[in-house]
Amino acid sequence: MIAMVRGKVISESFTEVIVDVNGVGYRVFIPMSTYDKLPHDPSKEVTLLTSMQVKEDSITLFGFATQQEKDAFELLITVNGIGAKSAVSILSCMNISSLCSAIINEDVKTLKKISGVGPKSAERMIIELRDKMGKISPEAELGLPAGSSGSNTLPKEAEDALLALEQLGFQGVKFKKIVADTAAALPEEQRSTENIIRKVLQSINK
Repeated sequence: MIAMVRGKVISESFTEVIVDVNGVGYRVFIPMSTYDKLPHDPSKEVTLLTSMQVKEDSITLFGFATQQEKDAFELLITVNGIGAKSAVSILSCMNISSLCSAIINEDVKTLKKISGVGPKSAERMIIELRDKMGKISPEAELGLPAGSSGSNTLPKEAEDALLALEQLGFQGVKFKKIVADTAAALPEEQRSTENIIRKVLQSINK
């Protein structure tokens, strides 16, 4: 299993690169998000995390600039009807935070805008991945803006409230968003763990 390649890019396009690793050229298929992160300088080395897909008649490498991209790819190819090249195409059409958010929030309309994704594929992505994508993009699970760093961007009081409420059995993506929204709506001087818990419970029991 080839998990990573490091070397100089001797040929590149929007969809693939050839990386020279000690005189051996590895052809690696990439999404646009990875292409954007390439040095585009033949004198500089590049490191790509790779997922090796083996079939009876071929061995293909797919490469990614970040672990997040690779993890998203490997989740996408578990969905029935989505192959490796389709998964790369999906990652090229939408950034990971937006993709995760669309799946978590069951946004079929947004997913259908991705080239090659029809209504059935969108629905399968939602059914099979909505409980898994939060691990890829915590900010999407909590309803935070793309590019934030997930639960670490929440006030400590909100994190403590979330942990306390989860111990009481309140769990799930939508519930976590309620906690995040409740904390954001409270003035800073009122944003205690107890107040957040109280407001969340009031909201749920309405």
